[in-house]
Amino acid sequence: MDRREALKLSLLAGAALTAASRPAQAALCEGDGTPLQFIPKKPADPAPQVNDLEKYPKCPYCGMDRRQYHHSRMLIHYSDDLADGVCSLHCAAISLSLNIDREPKAIWVGDNAAAGEPKPLVDVDKATFLVGSKIPGVMTANSKVAYGTEAAAKAAQSEHGGELVKFEQALLAAYTDMSKDVARIRKNRAERRRKMMEQQKGAPTEHKH
Repeated sequence: MDRREALKLSLLAGAALTAASRPAQAALCEGDGTPLQFIPKKPADPAPQVNDLEKYPKCPYCGMDRRQYHHSRMLIHYSDDLADGVCSLHCAAISLSLNIDREPKAIWVGDNAAAGEPKPLVDVDKATFLVGSKIPGVMTANSKVAYGTEAAAKAAQSEHGGELVKFEQALLAAYTDMSKDVARIRKNRAERRRKMMEQQKGAPTEHKH
């Protein structure tokens, strides 16, 4: 199975998450439904990978700071030159499924084989992904880390465990993990909101004299 076939299979799997609950006529309404509702909002750019952190500072799907998560960030360049800069493979999978009618002509990911910060981008076709290691995941409990060289990926595997795969397998793993990851993220965010409300209620009130 080549990359295009595997990618389309994974996109169809991801699209099923939203298509099952979408009204049959939603796509007919201008500005509503997939893919119209989720068109990347940034202007078309023939070279989105240049200064991508400045152009796409926040992940449009979860709001996370891409500079903070420079090591896991991804950038999808669609055939119409629209681009989605996201924080992780988890959110890249969301972008690809929501933009299923757009063909991605390039996809980049943070290269953890490189020294220094921020990590440079590397084409996913040249990357090796370490899946299921002890390295903390971003937006997922099942870690997925990209390396620009197989040697660096193998070195990380020897230290942290996990399985070495190419992008297609890593993307399929992201779709497989999506349900559990979304439930976990929702629970964690609800807990943070609850704690913030408790702190606000317990904060001392200023009295004017």
